[in-house]
Amino acid sequence: MLVNRDCNILIVGLGLIGGSYAKGLKKLGFNVSALARRSETIDYAVKHDIIDEGSADIDPEMIGKADIVVFALYPHVFKEWISKYQQFFKSGAIITDVTGVKSCVVYDIQEMLRDDVEFIAAHPMAGKEVYGVENADETIFYGANYIIVPTDRNTAEAIEICREIALLLQFGRISQLSPEEHDEMIGFVSQLTHCIAITLMNCSDNENLVDYVGDSFRDLTRIARINENMWSELFLLNKGSLLNEMDRFLEEFKSLRDELAMEDTEGMKEKMRISTQRRALFDKPKKKV
Repeated sequence: MLVNRDCNILIVGLGLIGGSYAKGLKKLGFNVSALARRSETIDYAVKHDIIDEGSADIDPEMIGKADIVVFALYPHVFKEWISKYQQFFKSGAIITDVTGVKSCVVYDIQEMLRDDVEFIAAHPMAGKEVYGVENADETIFYGANYIIVPTDRNTAEAIEICREIALLLQFGRISQLSPEEHDEMIGFVSQLTHCIAITLMNCSDNENLVDYVGDSFRDLTRIARINENMWSELFLLNKGSLLNEMDRFLEEFKSLRDELAMEDTEGMKEKMRISTQRRALFDKPKKKV
């Protein structure tokens, strides 16, 4: 293993995902430190044994002793941070991230980053509809998908370090995509689904809906409880891919609507058969990594 218990791991951004990384890695015996905007966040994380130490200020010493740095920041904040503070990284440090878009982030950071520090991008496909380190929960990673997003600037060693982190945190299937492939895929499986949930909740202002809905509506709108600052930024940064997926969805939705209007029972049934077959693939046991 390249990621051994002697590694010092720094988490930059201690919200739900950053906090869950910290909590999981600390339970495994790693020395975990963190930087966050608020001292209350650091105090909570130390008190609840999520991190060993942390700071609400830029701490050159803490940054300089980290072998692996995990960034859990908004994309624009991530780039600003690297531009301002990368001089504090130790030579040979590996940095990674949890950012939800890649093409507009990875190349910029790799271009500005020092030659003796390597950035290997990653995306844990996990989360909850709550925020903050107070809700940190490493079990959200168990069995979840994890995407490594290398470029031709990445070494085999850095890719393997990223893979080992995923294995340590008990992710299930680990995949590799290019930044462009990642953004196209995420536009469909993540961002479009959030758009649909948002739209459903904006279709009706009936405050009594909660008294009538069943599990189907709850399941479809679970992700409608959304961080508007983060997700609006992600949508805009992946605008091209997301617009393409929204157009495809609108076309398919209109096709179903037209079949209903024309009472094309067989056409509707065929769509249902296809959806059932494709959804069944998700229910197969996950392969061992």
